[in-house]
Amino acid sequence: MTKYYTRACNFYYGKISKEKIKDKTAIPLNKNNLISFDTIEIITRNYKKKINIKDIESQNLKLKKKIKSDLKLILKKRKFKKLNFSNLPILMGIVNLTPDSFSDGGRYNKKSLGYFHAKSLIKMGCKILDIGGESTRPGANNIREKIEWKRINPTLKKLKKFKFFISLDTRKSQIMEKGIKNKINLINDVSGLSYDSKTINILKKYNIPFVIHHTRGNPKTMQKNPSYKNVLLDIYDFFEKKIKELRSKGIKHNNIILDPGIGFGKNLKHNITLISDISIFHSLGFPIMLGISRKKFIKDLSGNNDSNERLGGTISSSLHAITQGVQILRVHDVNEVNQSIKVFKSIKYK
Repeated sequence: MTKYYTRACNFYYGKISKEKIKDKTAIPLNKNNLISFDTIEIITRNYKKKINIKDIESQNLKLKKKIKSDLKLILKKRKFKKLNFSNLPILMGIVNLTPDSFSDGGRYNKKSLGYFHAKSLIKMGCKILDIGGESTRPGANNIREKIEWKRINPTLKKLKKFKFFISLDTRKSQIMEKGIKNKINLINDVSGLSYDSKTINILKKYNIPFVIHHTRGNPKTMQKNPSYKNVLLDIYDFFEKKIKELRSKGIKHNNIILDPGIGFGKNLKHNITLISDISIFHSLGFPIMLGISRKKFIKDLSGNNDSNERLGGTISSSLHAITQGVQILRVHDVNEVNQSIKVFKSIKYK
């Protein structure tokens, strides 16, 4: 039986978006009048076609029913515990308290450097701090829970007094539980909640918001010839299946974020396909997060123009994500990305 997927596309912004919505020639994404669309792309495993919203009623009964069901989720206003989605995107600032992360390992893992870096990111405009003590870069080794907690605990304790929204980047249920007891707000597990068999029990026990992150394999193996039948649809199906699994295990809340995992078990073609067509995930009904900051795909595309910070590639892909309605961007360079967003929106959304 043919399975249909619905991707919102052909977006409008700012004043033009509001005019289109008023004329009923476009519909708002997530009930946000500053971004709307007038076309959907219907995708199957065998073909895809674009349909203007005015032509939905003329489709066959099965397809029309599927489109309308997906549109309800695409149009639904996004709500999340302690996060405000009225001014998008939300920037998640990265605080790596590791000696070996792929980009800034060893930079903030001594004394109070992580704490001061976190304060700086808040000042620069991030709304979420993502704190991690274990590198999950390609080829990274696992570390013991005791070491991971020792790396992050001092910084977490110091940040508690700010009552700021904190995400904990960990794959281990024991670290999650300790973090929750230290008032963290979100679990960001890059293993897709599969590394530790006790993770889902912890999520259920504390009713904590979390990210469903897609990956293939583990850091040691994930970049060894990753393959998919269709990377976009395979990851969509992964999210759909994982959500059903979580529901069946008693997690009923909607404080869930989806991250397709750029660079986690994907080659260049996979990464570009996901970034290009990221708006397909709106039809799952949850906020989308994208982690593109300083990733290797930027080096692969820029060749001789690669740089240590890969700021140009980070900014350009971040701005594309905004045009597709991505709600959260996980970045190292909060100030520069925030600057680019302000300039971009003042031009694009006028």
